[in-house]
Amino acid sequence: MEAPPYSAAEVEVVRLPGGRHEPDRVAVEEPLEIRIGGVPVAVTMRTPGHDEELALGFCISEGLGPAAARLPDDLAANTVEVDAPGFDAARLQRSFYTSSSCGVCGKGALEAVRVDAPHVESELHVALTVIVSLPDRLRAAQEAFAVTGGLHATGLFEPDGSLVCAREDVGRHNAFDKVVGWAFGEGRLPLSGCVVCVSGRLSFELVQKAAVAGVPILAAVGAPSSLAVELAADRGITLCGFVRGGGANVYTEPWRIS
Repeated sequence: MEAPPYSAAEVEVVRLPGGRHEPDRVAVEEPLEIRIGGVPVAVTMRTPGHDEELALGFCISEGLGPAAARLPDDLAANTVEVDAPGFDAARLQRSFYTSSSCGVCGKGALEAVRVDAPHVESELHVALTVIVSLPDRLRAAQEAFAVTGGLHATGLFEPDGSLVCAREDVGRHNAFDKVVGWAFGEGRLPLSGCVVCVSGRLSFELVQKAAVAGVPILAAVGAPSSLAVELAADRGITLCGFVRGGGANVYTEPWRIS
């Protein structure tokens, strides 16, 4: 597989043992500044590509009410301008605490998500055979990971396991935002009839993004955190971890898995 040129860069590596000097490909990581009304509101380290989707997905996850994303008027590099008519700068400051290192109590985090994400009422049912196939289907679509080994991925799937959209990024949250931004552009939100699979672990932040996007089933090859499980239960999301080897651990709302 050949990675998109903007997602991988060539470097020199010394192979040990043996000391051979050889070229290697690594994932590109660059900052992206997200602006609203010309004012910078966030900078995220990301892999270039689908930047407008990333900016839209980020703003949707933060409840900023985006309408569209575009290149800025000054054509600044690594910058996206978001049109958000109802943007409230004060609310933005209150919502920036979703990383696992923030130290905010679980109760406060859950209450904040409830404001932006209604309870997921989807009656979607998906077969276990489909769920356990998703990581391999997602991996097959990871062109940049195949070359660099250094990117996370998020995939949006139909209930029969058909891949709808896959995005890669050095940041797992960025990959998720890119998929949400794509869905927004296609008029598919909320994602009440789809399944999302991620390549890593399940953090609170990813479950938060799933809740805002209305995702009923979220699956991952890795483990969930305690707050991720608590938030999934609170918002009615079916959370599947350790999806591998033909099995899965279903932590919340197991009735959706048949």
